[in-house]
Amino acid sequence: MSNSDSGRKPERVDLYLIKPSCYDDEGYVVRYFRGVLPSNTLACLAALTESARSDPALNGYDIRVHLIDETVMRVNTGKIRRAALKGTRTLVGLVGVQTHQYPRALDLAREFRRVGIPVLIGGFHVSGQLAMNPGISPEIQEALDLGVTIVRGEVEETWTQLLVDVLSGKARPVYEFEKPDLTKAPIPRLEPHLLKRFAASNFGTIDCGRGCPFDCSFCTIINVQGRKMRFRNPEEIAEAVRDNWRKNKVSFYFFTDDNFARNKQWEAIFDTLIRLREEEGIPVEFMMQVDVLSYHIKGFIDKARRAGCSNVFIGMESVNDENLQAVGKRQNKVEDFHNLIQAYRSREIATHTGYILGFPFDTPESIKRDLQRLMHEVGPDMVSFFILVPLPGSRDHQAMLQRGEWMDPDFNRYDSQHETMHYPGFPEPGSLRRTYQEAWATFYSFEHLATVLRRAPARNYWNLFKNFIWYRSAALIEQRHPMMTGFLRLKGRTALRPGLTPLSRSRYAAKRMREVASLATDSLFLLLEMQLLWLTTRKPSTVELRVLEELRKLRDGSTVRAGIEEIRTAYLRARESTPEIRVPSKLRLFWQKWNPLATPVTFYSREEVLAFWQHVRSELKRGRFWRVSPFQFCSRLVQDLRLSIHFSLAWMRSQRQN
Repeated sequence: MSNSDSGRKPERVDLYLIKPSCYDDEGYVVRYFRGVLPSNTLACLAALTESARSDPALNGYDIRVHLIDETVMRVNTGKIRRAALKGTRTLVGLVGVQTHQYPRALDLAREFRRVGIPVLIGGFHVSGQLAMNPGISPEIQEALDLGVTIVRGEVEETWTQLLVDVLSGKARPVYEFEKPDLTKAPIPRLEPHLLKRFAASNFGTIDCGRGCPFDCSFCTIINVQGRKMRFRNPEEIAEAVRDNWRKNKVSFYFFTDDNFARNKQWEAIFDTLIRLREEEGIPVEFMMQVDVLSYHIKGFIDKARRAGCSNVFIGMESVNDENLQAVGKRQNKVEDFHNLIQAYRSREIATHTGYILGFPFDTPESIKRDLQRLMHEVGPDMVSFFILVPLPGSRDHQAMLQRGEWMDPDFNRYDSQHETMHYPGFPEPGSLRRTYQEAWATFYSFEHLATVLRRAPARNYWNLFKNFIWYRSAALIEQRHPMMTGFLRLKGRTALRPGLTPLSRSRYAAKRMREVASLATDSLFLLLEMQLLWLTTRKPSTVELRVLEELRKLRDGSTVRAGIEEIRTAYLRARESTPEIRVPSKLRLFWQKWNPLATPVTFYSREEVLAFWQHVRSELKRGRFWRVSPFQFCSRLVQDLRLSIHFSLAWMRSQRQN
């Protein structure tokens, strides 16, 4: 008989669902003030738990759910342990654990198990290991020895029973679940307290389907979620979008499906989104992952654009045919790449491709050559670079394990940013990592970004611009993958990997101050450079183009502090070929020059200002303060303020338009 049947008050249970982070190269837990990509796993489990609460099997329990994404939230293990010791029924689920997050998950599990709290661990790492490799791997056995329950697979059809087993003390060491029917599963639930932890509070995730029909050797999707694809009901997806808009004003989604183009219900989903946009006035937009063959599907791109698609992620992986054949990605044909990109660009959909380094036929020289081909012949708007990693759950990992080949024993490094095995084309340790960093620097160089922005449709300009700030900040300043980072890194002195000794408070404070100062300086120069990028690539008016043309005839470097008389002369000359041009008076030009809100970009250039600040930075680092002119310092500060205001106003106008 349940507590509710006997008239007793339901027992309170605190259920902590934690998406663990990972450790950086110094051993500190990676955490940010604001994140960029909300966890779909937490959203799915929030919905499942809400549904489970109404199940008669759990009537005797008052389950209170605490969702924690450690990339943007601190896991207060001490508070959770103390509550449990005082008698509060507590259960911890470490969920959605990727391979590079598993060491952190195991460390958290140790802390909770120390006071007897039941702990579950699920996600791609344990699911992949159990799916592909015989027996129990050492790191999973370590968890089992702690008394942790391991969950392989998807829990949509079994979550309630799993909770009942744990709460009744009858949990098995290992659960292996089959692939559920997603048409009967609750739609992922977005929680406001999580959304506010991310830079874009209108951003959400939904998995419209799971699985992938292809057979890439490095991929874990096919062995964890299966090659037979399963789909959610389009009307339920529409209802979730509608509900999220009403409650939380969520309007932009990342469809986490590994391959949305192979969803048999893609047209029905697009139709429901079109109806939401055109009939109900919900401004839904989304980004989806598609394959290279997607542009061959009749009507797919056109309908996607009408449904609100603004970005696509394409698993291109390489422009080297030998590499693609070697890893089983036979569906990708290099000759399709350019046509694919152009097909999406012609519909004003930005393209973002995944590119893997370290394939069997890669060398430093071939990667440099292939990268130039990717940039100039294929021409995607954005690229995410990854280092090839033998992830547990992939055929690559299984084959290497069977052959007894060396793989890095530290799973924390399996984040696609570190070398984790021997790479034939990179015999020198660290050479692939250097090539990886060079690839980021090359693609996201000022010159190439200017090329991308100039060819981008006007509709995509500012979205790309914002993404470039994010990607350059993450990849070039923090040297972390943009999708695994956030904004404003937070560190705790003692939030270290076990076995490492924390610095003293004074040494840590000094070290952290240096880090923050360096980050602030780098971020400032990044902002200045991005303002220069805007000045270089923005779409000037016809009048401005003519005036600039005449200024160039008058003097070289015409956009560098052009004088009032020169600008007025340029207006007069421009009027000869364009009579509709009105020539401002000298007084008006003088007012425009000194009014920050009306300063035209013809008066000053970012190149001049940026060069001065770089000079100041260099001299101050050398301690040569006397080499910096106070008058020039103040003058350039005023000039910079004007340009920054001008840029900020353009940015705000773009946001209102969007």
